[in-house]
Amino acid sequence: MSAISARQDGPAERAPVARENDCVADVSSDAAAITDALSAPQGRPSADATSQCAATLPVSRRAYMDSHWQHMAGVILFCVVWDGLLGFVLRPPASLLPMLLAATIAAATPRVITLEQRLIDRPGLRFALAAGSIGLPMLLTGAGLVMTTWFQPSGVKDVTSLLALVSFVVCIIFNRRMRSAVLALVGLWGGAQVAAPSAGGVVVLLIGGAIGLIAVRRSERQQRERSHLARKRRREQTRAEEILRDYEQTGQVWFWETDRRGAITYVSHSVGDALGRSPETLLGCRFSELFDAGAQGLGSDRTLLGHLTTRSAFADEAMRAATPGEDRVWSVNGRPIYDDFGNFAGFRGSGFELTERSAGSHDARLARIDTLTGLANRLQMSQLLERILSAPHVDLRACAVFLIDLDRFKHVNDTIGHPSGDLLLTQVAARLMRAVGRNGQVGRTGGDEFEVILAGHHDKDDLARLARGIIHSLSEPYSIDGHRVVIGASLGIALAPADGVTTEAVIRNADLALHAAKDGGRGRHHFYAADLHSDAEERRQLEQDLRDALIHGGLELYYQPIVHTSTERITGFEALLRWNHPERGPLSPGKFIPIAEDSGLITQIGEWVLRTACHDLSAWPEGIRVAVNVSALQFANPNLPAIITSALAAAQIEPSRVELEITESVFLNDDAGTDAMFAALKRVGVRLALDDFGTGYSSLGYLKKAPFDKIKIDQSFVRGATIAGSRNGAIIASIVSLAEALGMETTAEGVETLDELDFVRMQGCSHIQGFIYEQPLSLAQATKKLGEGITAIARGPRAARAVRHAMLRRIMLEHGGQTYHGTIRNLSATGAMVEGLWNVPPGTIFKIFLAEGMAVTATARWCQEDRMGVEFSTPLEVDASGRIAVLSRPQPVVGERILRKASG
Repeated sequence: MSAISARQDGPAERAPVARENDCVADVSSDAAAITDALSAPQGRPSADATSQCAATLPVSRRAYMDSHWQHMAGVILFCVVWDGLLGFVLRPPASLLPMLLAATIAAATPRVITLEQRLIDRPGLRFALAAGSIGLPMLLTGAGLVMTTWFQPSGVKDVTSLLALVSFVVCIIFNRRMRSAVLALVGLWGGAQVAAPSAGGVVVLLIGGAIGLIAVRRSERQQRERSHLARKRRREQTRAEEILRDYEQTGQVWFWETDRRGAITYVSHSVGDALGRSPETLLGCRFSELFDAGAQGLGSDRTLLGHLTTRSAFADEAMRAATPGEDRVWSVNGRPIYDDFGNFAGFRGSGFELTERSAGSHDARLARIDTLTGLANRLQMSQLLERILSAPHVDLRACAVFLIDLDRFKHVNDTIGHPSGDLLLTQVAARLMRAVGRNGQVGRTGGDEFEVILAGHHDKDDLARLARGIIHSLSEPYSIDGHRVVIGASLGIALAPADGVTTEAVIRNADLALHAAKDGGRGRHHFYAADLHSDAEERRQLEQDLRDALIHGGLELYYQPIVHTSTERITGFEALLRWNHPERGPLSPGKFIPIAEDSGLITQIGEWVLRTACHDLSAWPEGIRVAVNVSALQFANPNLPAIITSALAAAQIEPSRVELEITESVFLNDDAGTDAMFAALKRVGVRLALDDFGTGYSSLGYLKKAPFDKIKIDQSFVRGATIAGSRNGAIIASIVSLAEALGMETTAEGVETLDELDFVRMQGCSHIQGFIYEQPLSLAQATKKLGEGITAIARGPRAARAVRHAMLRRIMLEHGGQTYHGTIRNLSATGAMVEGLWNVPPGTIFKIFLAEGMAVTATARWCQEDRMGVEFSTPLEVDASGRIAVLSRPQPVVGERILRKASG
């Protein structure tokens, strides 16, 4: 079997021919002919194949007769019967004789066709035969029908209708034989003129005959041109088929074809020989079965399935053949094929063996693969995305693109070395491939950046679920050369065509979504949205402004007092970075610190903060300390001890007066570098505080090794600790007990009410920091504060007010058997402000219907004009998000009674 000789049934089962690719590049002189041959449909001939073949014959050898002409005998007899039924007249035999003779001649068509084939080389005799077998019967039919009017003059209209009927049948039978049709029609209407001659009829007949002759000549000229083109095309196609057959038989290239279900309908003998199977046994198998699905470092089975699923063309895909006991690599090309109605019919393509090609071809293959991880590289991913977005059908141009950036990967490189970083990347690639599976193509686009392309339409919920799975998988601990390493991942998602119809647009928008995910706190995913463009521009501008502020002194430090619990004396300050933007005003650190971390400015800013805080501290009393926050990037800098030593020397202060606040994130990479840094800092003599304890990657294991002097309890535990049923109090007590057992101090952050102050004192916290004593102070204010004395005075509310929800919600109130209606303006778990009732005495008890089936008892505490504040006898239920549960229920239906105002 060869690529040319094989023929299968059905539109999707055509024999394959080669693409216009490298396999025929050497045959440049026949390129155009091969291209035409490839585009020609192949398979079984259609129903009118005989007529098409006849059209390629010279006009002089084309037949006049058609096998369907014998049906004209039935049409003629029908006219005889119908004419008799309409006229109710028995015609004389003499008038029936012409039509019966015509029917007899038409019925002899098969014999006439046989005779015509014998006279194929004698055109004169063939025309005479046609005149006798086509023109004569029509002449007799026309004359016979008109002769009816001799016996029944009123039947002229009926005869005209029958003549028209016969004319239609002639046109249908000879629809591809213009000469025969004109001959029949001239004979039919000529016979009518013979039976009923008229000058006008003769003129019309002559004009019609002339038009018919012109049409015949024009048709024959067109047929000669088509015949010439058909013969030329057949020669070119035959030559192309011979070239491709010879090329396939050399074994340098092989051809394949699948149906729309992906089953093989043709494959070259050389493939079967390589796999140890006959081509016949491969027919019906999945095309992907020809390759090793578990191959690494080459185009994978997943890549091929992506192309076949999206029905996109592909070229030079390096695939490892499923050859037993032999390592063979094939370069595979393919393109989708469609039938005449635009329906997908399958794939057709070619392949050749890479292992026997030049080193240049091997280098070209390697240029599309990331040699470290074995994943597709940026070039291959870009080509895949381009093929999807340029698919022939609009529905096939949909896909989802994930851009993934590893969090804290630079820290791994800086602490345990680049070789370990490379090992980490290979493990990340393996996890990423497992997480994505056969859903899409995974690639590494550079550094610690990865990309995933999912072809087709996808639900956003499914994409979000996959994104969370990827982030979770990549965030699990790694073991690298005996080190325990923990990193994270942020992920941006863009969809095509909704978020872009070009490769550049989709990648740009996915990158914007990735930055939004990192800005949101890392370790999360984000879908692209149109407003991200303005966010990206704002971020870029802020980064530039932050650089300018660092250079020109636009940053400043504020200091929040840290107070000893038992003495209520200020023992130190925490240095807090502030930026008063020249145009935007004061900016929250949460706004610009992430930008500083991403841009690498955090190291320079951190050093400036450290030097400035030490300088300011030098002017304060000896017993005052200053706490400075140190980021994970600063902590990973081997020069940090030297920078601290330099700042201390420049300010001429004792190292013990400086306290470095370090978060738990520095322990993500549990290695010797972390321990060495702690040891170096303790040698410098500075104090160390564990910041935000319990909110990050808490592990009691590092507390026994890290030489911390203090644990800072995060404000999230302090807030709500005094609320009945809260577990925060137990957590605070446990942290304090742990710190005391380890000989460490504790600082409770974010204390804002007198109740919270009393509570943390009762739990044994050694230090307190929060608005209950003082808000962050400028350098001048802090210096003035110390000049007035170091005693701190607690000022603030007794208890924190419950969170209020502003709203306009209609409610019903019942008191003393009367029903009123009002509107809630704001609502908390413990009370509400109600509008609509006048002059309500404090202490009045109401039954308030907040929602259908939901009523609470409330007591009026104050009233001003038509507004009053009420306190619920039982606090309302609050869900996990802090939202009052009753707000999700429908509003109460107002009863029939008119709601009236209360009189004073």
